[in-house]
Amino acid sequence: MITGGRSLITSSPAFSNDAKKLLVCTGNTISIFSTSTGLQIAELEGHKGLVTSVVVVPSTSPAGKILCYCWTASEDGTIKYWDFSVPELIRSIDVQFPIHSMVIPGLSLQPTESSEKPSDLFAYASIRVLKEQQGESNASWCQIRKCNLTKSTLVGGVTLAESQKNTLSITLSSTGRYMGICDKRKLRIWEIPAKDSDQAVLKKIRLHHTKALSTLAFHPTDRIVAAGDVTGRILIWRGVGDHSFSSGNKQRGGLMKDIEEKPGVRGEDDADSCTTRHWHSAEVKVLFFSSDGAYLYSGGKEGVLVVWQLDTGKRKFLPRIGSPLLYFTISSDPSLASISCADNRIYLLKMPSMEVLRSIQGIKLRSTVLDMSDGSSEGIVFDSAAGLVAVCSENYCIQFYSLFNDREVSEVQVCERSHQPADEVTVIVDLVALSPEGSIMITVETRFAEEGIGGLVSLKFWSCSSSNKDFSLSTVVYEPHRDSGVSSIAFHPLRHMAVTTSHGADFKVWVGSQEMQQKDRMHHAGWTCHSVGSYKKKAMTAAAFSGDGSVLAVAAERVITLWDPAKNILVATVGDSLEPISWLAFIGKSEYIVTTSQGSNAQVSVWSMSKLCVSWSYRLKIEAVTCAMDDSSFAILVLLPKSVGYGATTPGGDGVILLFSAGDPVPVASWFVRKAKGASLAFIRGSPKSEDDGRSVQLLLAYLNVDHEYVLFDPFDSHTHIHKISRGNLADVEETGKFGYASIYGDLPEFSLERKQVPSITSVPSGRYWETLFSGPSHNLPPLTKLCSTFLESLLQKRSSAVE
Repeated sequence: MITGGRSLITSSPAFSNDAKKLLVCTGNTISIFSTSTGLQIAELEGHKGLVTSVVVVPSTSPAGKILCYCWTASEDGTIKYWDFSVPELIRSIDVQFPIHSMVIPGLSLQPTESSEKPSDLFAYASIRVLKEQQGESNASWCQIRKCNLTKSTLVGGVTLAESQKNTLSITLSSTGRYMGICDKRKLRIWEIPAKDSDQAVLKKIRLHHTKALSTLAFHPTDRIVAAGDVTGRILIWRGVGDHSFSSGNKQRGGLMKDIEEKPGVRGEDDADSCTTRHWHSAEVKVLFFSSDGAYLYSGGKEGVLVVWQLDTGKRKFLPRIGSPLLYFTISSDPSLASISCADNRIYLLKMPSMEVLRSIQGIKLRSTVLDMSDGSSEGIVFDSAAGLVAVCSENYCIQFYSLFNDREVSEVQVCERSHQPADEVTVIVDLVALSPEGSIMITVETRFAEEGIGGLVSLKFWSCSSSNKDFSLSTVVYEPHRDSGVSSIAFHPLRHMAVTTSHGADFKVWVGSQEMQQKDRMHHAGWTCHSVGSYKKKAMTAAAFSGDGSVLAVAAERVITLWDPAKNILVATVGDSLEPISWLAFIGKSEYIVTTSQGSNAQVSVWSMSKLCVSWSYRLKIEAVTCAMDDSSFAILVLLPKSVGYGATTPGGDGVILLFSAGDPVPVASWFVRKAKGASLAFIRGSPKSEDDGRSVQLLLAYLNVDHEYVLFDPFDSHTHIHKISRGNLADVEETGKFGYASIYGDLPEFSLERKQVPSITSVPSGRYWETLFSGPSHNLPPLTKLCSTFLESLLQKRSSAVE
């Protein structure tokens, strides 16, 4: 089995001390990427839950930049200490509570004198606990707790903050002196003592605002705090904590400033002034000061990185990023930074010019704006022959992602439009379909009407002649079904023919025009409408071709109509289902058709074309169906009762995959899965690598859940083993520079067990051998067992003749 497709944006990444590696939280693991190539070079495995924080141990000297140690926290309730140059787990601490955020101030503070005993190392973590509350049992609360990493225990009785919010994200200043959280409409800020201990009391202040706050940042040198709110405003407080945090509560000029002398500061907040900057139209998600404190970086839903000059308020921008911004991370190298975006991409930037050097791209999440269209939207399709999945993203692109290599192959821009927030979307790509060989793609693009004017549906045909999926636009058809949208698309298995159906009670058959050969490549001049069909003015909801392409099946609400696609003649009609048919397909090259329907009487049915009746059916809530290409097998993804709102579910997951043979209602096999709501299913031809080994090509089953984590496995083999794959051969993409031991002492000589061993000494050499026996470097000396016997023999007098 093969797994992949993890999220790169669950939490903020971290750079190594030499800025040559980027550590990214990816599910239950930490993936390490090379910043020079953008490829994965290593992985830290050991957590059993989602990894939520990664903290790299900073170097205290230039020579210490080669050290590669980090702390990680996870929802499995553990904190782990790693050497990520090996990689190797060194230590694990179990705090027994899910951890959502963690900072370690002691790593950033200046080290104490070497004569002093090193103090304990403490972490501050945002954890989730269950508390009994009046009227509620086991209510969930989020707390900020203190953990002694040296003693591997939570500090008892120390709870810095408590809230019923889902999470409290902790922000730490670059110096390690201050940390803070956003709690509704206020900031909570603590001062970390220079020498922390279990009994240390942290000084704290609060800063208030009229709107809910979403993020904050600390100035690297001055007592300046910036915070962003949900309306897009940025507030900058200066002189924060001058009275509460200063030794002896020092007051400027010997007098406490009056409220009138603190412009913009609310109430008795401990700050000298508060100014507001406003450019963003929606919630501010990213806020970060430059290393010298002269600039402030901000970003959010607009997909634009804004750079503010702190003293003057002047701005410059990095526009057209194409997705909302989530995290901004700087490295020890002032010329390198990263931006994490909501489309599961991380950009590496050259600073201060903000030039994009390269990107790390994961599989994109399904577009949320597809929910604005009708229930027929299909945002994910599979290229079974090439082992690819095509995902429709929010920036009007189709991403082609390799399931075998866990890497993006290409991206097709369907609509040339800048990124728009979801509440302002006027155009969506709501249908995608690929031909069986993967050389033709059809997309449906819908433009919403504004005040009842300007609505438009566009049907686009794309052609591709290369394996890297570089599609080019071939034909555009506006309003293919008059005023109705397109409900489904199906391709002919052998010819350049496709069919589109519509709720406007018709379907259309499209054919590719005369093919022209140019420079050993097939070029399709365009597509035209071949015929139009309808049945009793009923909505056409789904369509499929038979395995040989001789029959076209079209669902007309509850009835299956069979057509001759070449002559556009109605051949037969089949049955009457309980609910309108939402999906249908021929099962391989067999005589059976499988259909699904939704609603209160949702079911899956198998129809026999030889008998023109239903063969068998089940009343099940179906989420996805896939049919084998050359076999009579098909698989369905069933939602278990809890995910559809009926009751409890099984411990194995919220969905089950059932494998059937067309003529048998008894499942051949079943697998319980998680995150089944919104998931996809497809049969994939085995990796071409299997042919090089002399084995036949396997037929794999791909399961892609709602978070776009996927697994590929052989559904006909009960002896399968899960193994994770990463982006390419990690050993091949490792950088050529020396690290760790080799960077200090050089490469070690190669050792082979077959190497001829040094023979033992069989005779005593002449002369005073013991005088030079221990001369030379210690690592070149022979083993002690050889040295001892030889040395002792050299001290004894050897008899020259035998005793008579």
